[in-house]
Amino acid sequence: MAKEVRVRFAPSPTGHLHIGGARSALFNYLMAKHTNGTFVLRIEDTDQARNVETATEKLMDSLKWLGIQWDESVDTEHGEYGPYRSMERVHLYKDYIQQLVDEGKAYYCYMTEDELEAEREAQKARGEMPKYSGRDRDLTAEQRQAYEAKGIKPVVRFKVPQGQMITFHDSVREEVSFDSNGIGDFVIARKDGVPMYNFAVVVDDHLMKISHVIRGEEHLSNTPRQILLFEAFGWEVPTFAHASLILNPNRQKMSKRDESIIQFVEQYKELGYMPEAIVNFLALLGWSPVGEEEIFTLKQLEEQFTLDRVSKAPAVFDTDKLAWMNNQYIKEADLDEVIDLALPHLISSGRVSENMGEERLEWAKRLIGLYQEQMQYGAEIVTLTEQFFKKDVDYTEDAKAVLAEEQVPEVLEQFAKELDQLEEFTVPEIKKAIKATQKATGQKGKKLFMPIRAAVSGQTHGPELGDTIELLGKAVVTSRLQEAVQ
Repeated sequence: MAKEVRVRFAPSPTGHLHIGGARSALFNYLMAKHTNGTFVLRIEDTDQARNVETATEKLMDSLKWLGIQWDESVDTEHGEYGPYRSMERVHLYKDYIQQLVDEGKAYYCYMTEDELEAEREAQKARGEMPKYSGRDRDLTAEQRQAYEAKGIKPVVRFKVPQGQMITFHDSVREEVSFDSNGIGDFVIARKDGVPMYNFAVVVDDHLMKISHVIRGEEHLSNTPRQILLFEAFGWEVPTFAHASLILNPNRQKMSKRDESIIQFVEQYKELGYMPEAIVNFLALLGWSPVGEEEIFTLKQLEEQFTLDRVSKAPAVFDTDKLAWMNNQYIKEADLDEVIDLALPHLISSGRVSENMGEERLEWAKRLIGLYQEQMQYGAEIVTLTEQFFKKDVDYTEDAKAVLAEEQVPEVLEQFAKELDQLEEFTVPEIKKAIKATQKATGQKGKKLFMPIRAAVSGQTHGPELGDTIELLGKAVVTSRLQEAVQ
């Protein structure tokens, strides 16, 4: 009988949810859903110097916005596995640290930072990979007492077995091996007794019965240390799966200072991306579905996701692909949802007032609807609709070429006359005016529509012409027609 699948996402509360973290959370969530397992959200806050007070709440808000819901966390009943915040579990860790010390599998190290730095520099000078030398590995009780008499507080280091190959099967990378001689005795508890990440995570994964550890490739180097700790306690080692690195659009490893890409989920929310599109896009960063389909609902992803289709090849974060994908979702969304994405950006840019009247609000909603097919994300509405908020029009090179054609003055002058006679400036009446212009000038097709569009919008392509003209308003359109024929 297969054991119950229990997976976890264990972020540090140090800032906003990074896209790499969001992908790890998504893969764990999908694994849990696909197997009817349990998804645990655990907060790894042992690095107190880097913790940000509001980060946990922001992380949880971002996950909820994406539709990723956990089964167990800091906001659920603790049951037999809680609490789910590391600093609330320190009493548990201290007992296990003491157990390793008592069994001779860990020891107190009294080296100061200055001594450790000098040791590292000496190793570099010899062309060696820096690692702890093991100076305090076998201290006598007298030596320890001498250090403590000087008031030196020790850290606790794990005694790494020498000459051992640490080999495990990774669900993505297959067989992976590390030489224990390259690891060095690593710190498992700081001077204040608070455990290091690699220790706390092992204790938590064991006590919370985590069956699969699914995370990014950047954690691969942590795995041998964690396996050694599992084995030191005689605990079952979970199944590991390390998803590929996410590269930036230039196919380089991403850094937090990388400006070629937007890196945090909250930023995409603020820009007016749809959470369904972000989830869809992140799922395809390192996971391949069966077949050629690219658009998936969260439910479909839950049904299809398996670890054997997660790739070890690096995944490239293609910003153009994300914008295209988001556009697919915007085109299919209800207009009210698109308005919710875009209207705040028209307001924040000063294009419309937050306290606008009902008539102006309806105009703004219609304007957004006009660009629903084109819009890649909500904030783009500001640049897409620029022509509606300025007196003069800026012509593209294509528009200038169209306006230079010989039939243009006649078409535009006739159209202006037809508009002037309209009692109602509405789409049906505007279409009648275009039809009348065609009849009076004999021009049709591109020879008729292109000059009108180029004159009123400065562009040769765009949304429905009749709607564009109505929303621009009679005074603006008339002025632009006159300017174009001068």
